[in-house]
Amino acid sequence: MPELPEVETIARGLASRVAGDVIESVWLGSKPQPLKSSAAEISATLESSRIVDVRRMGKHIVFDLESGPPVKSNTKRKRLTSRISPKSGFASQWIVHLGMTGCMLVCQPDQPIKKHTHAIAKLTSGRELRFVDPRRFGRLSVTRDFEAPGSEPLQIELQKFVSLFHGRKTPIKSALLNQKLLSGVGNIYADESLFRAGIRPRRRAASLTHENLRRLYLAVQEVLKEAISLGGSSVSDYVDANGEEGFFQLQHRVYGREGEACLVCQTPVKRIVIGGRSSHYCPKCQK
Repeated sequence: MPELPEVETIARGLASRVAGDVIESVWLGSKPQPLKSSAAEISATLESSRIVDVRRMGKHIVFDLESGPPVKSNTKRKRLTSRISPKSGFASQWIVHLGMTGCMLVCQPDQPIKKHTHAIAKLTSGRELRFVDPRRFGRLSVTRDFEAPGSEPLQIELQKFVSLFHGRKTPIKSALLNQKLLSGVGNIYADESLFRAGIRPRRRAASLTHENLRRLYLAVQEVLKEAISLGGSSVSDYVDANGEEGFFQLQHRVYGREGEACLVCQTPVKRIVIGGRSSHYCPKCQK
């Protein structure tokens, strides 16, 4: 599943390419799973709207939209009543969650449409925004006041970070993956952060000292920023808005390295399962 660095990379790429463009028309596929809002609501909200910005919130891509004059199109739909949201400052927002295998691509109209394409937004520039998702765990919705469920990992202050985990009896790995606490951290970056902080994934969050949590806070910041700078990790289906892979997987120190020598102490990396999720760690470097 694309995590914070991958979603950030995609959002930045989309913003640089489609911000300022206008959505002329929308095609939605017949599969109901990707649609969190109704097809009629998505089409009515998006058509004739100008893309003001594209940004990330947690693991979601947020298209900030403002209403414009109707665009001539063969598709005639009734637009929703427009108003400016007091929270977002925009008339509406298009929210894209990529799920396990989703991607958002900017394409020329003559490019072949990939199998498992569930949405195509035609832009007045002549290009198309396409949402492709083979496993159909991704979601498309429209709203006016989207908020991520947890704190933003790259903006949270140390004391707030410490307070999120204080007294929690769950393993620290599970707590890091709880999107109601931190929005965006997933399996890869939790493992990598815990390794750099020297903390075993099974340790109860409540057992961690303030110094443990301070190291973890710094490790999360460091890992996420490094991953963003390298375009994320391509370990499965992830590609950015240009269809290109990331490179942070080449820097993984424990994730996906079960049985391989730790890059620090040469001890074989172990893999365990916590809450149904694989966790990788070094039994010597992490306590």
